[in-house]
Amino acid sequence: MEEIKLEIKMDFAQMDELNDIEQQLIKRAIEATHNSYANYSHFYVGAALLLENGEIMIGANQENAAFPSGLCAERTAIFAAQANHPELKITTLAIAARNENGLLKSPITPCGACRQVILEIEDRYKSPVRILLYGTEGVYIIKSVKDLLPLCFVDENMHKK
Repeated sequence: MEEIKLEIKMDFAQMDELNDIEQQLIKRAIEATHNSYANYSHFYVGAALLLENGEIMIGANQENAAFPSGLCAERTAIFAAQANHPELKITTLAIAARNENGLLKSPITPCGACRQVILEIEDRYKSPVRILLYGTEGVYIIKSVKDLLPLCFVDENMHKK
């Protein structure tokens, strides 16, 4: 038996090291946390994505007493973008979270369902989605969701021998 090691590569930066658009995306994601409906978990997540035409769209997590009827911030932003601009690639996605004590120190990552949706966007447009994960201590910069979802499954897998 052979052991295979998988590694995740990402960059870590402070806000002032990011370019203006990246900083704006993170600020919009932070603002979007205030649009969350999180009466049960009190965990507020915001997402902001950049379309290839420069437009920014936001999303916020939405909970429901009939769990799991809610939806994550990442998917609300992505689905809104797809519903309104299906012809445009998503180039970058920023995610921020806070709880009752304020913004989180460490960045949070997308859940498995959101990772799969982002993967499908990358596969659909044949283009990686850059992901910015914000925490007050810094920002993780991920080049593609495939770095968060190794051994991923996409449509082409069904056509391989």
